[in-house]
Amino acid sequence: MYQKILVAIDHSAGSEQVFEEALKLAKMMNSRLMLLHVLSSDDAGEFASLSAGMHSPLVVSNLAEAHRKHWEAYEKKSLELLRSYAEKAAAANIPAEFTQNFGDSGRTICKLAEMWDADLIVMGRRVLTGLEAWLSDSVSSYVIHHAPCPVFIVQSKALQKQGS
Repeated sequence: MYQKILVAIDHSAGSEQVFEEALKLAKMMNSRLMLLHVLSSDDAGEFASLSAGMHSPLVVSNLAEAHRKHWEAYEKKSLELLRSYAEKAAAANIPAEFTQNFGDSGRTICKLAEMWDADLIVMGRRVLTGLEAWLSDSVSSYVIHHAPCPVFIVQSKALQKQGS
């Protein structure tokens, strides 16, 4: 039924569970996995706000260099995470490839699902409460409403315990 499963991975506590659920589905259906991590400007830190109002080129230059190093380390860490999941899939005899793209998370997930012709997207969700939930456009909500295929949202075990 689902031959090509796109798995959205991030650095959240629930990401391991998202991967494990996708791996179970892939085993049951003899599917391929595409592991995706989206690098977004939100991950970049707050360089723009830190440098706002600063007039010393040296201070701004030092901040920019520190930001660049932080960003490169984050990219590398994210690729290592994807590679480790791909290796786990291979150890389970599940074909998996991975990609790391820059952009808006929801749009990037949907675009890759369409380009790769995914049959299913597996992803987690963050719990937003109060004003944060009201003001925020969640990635999972965007994907549910714009995906070219079905979306399987993995409820974090930690979230399940909170609801008990």
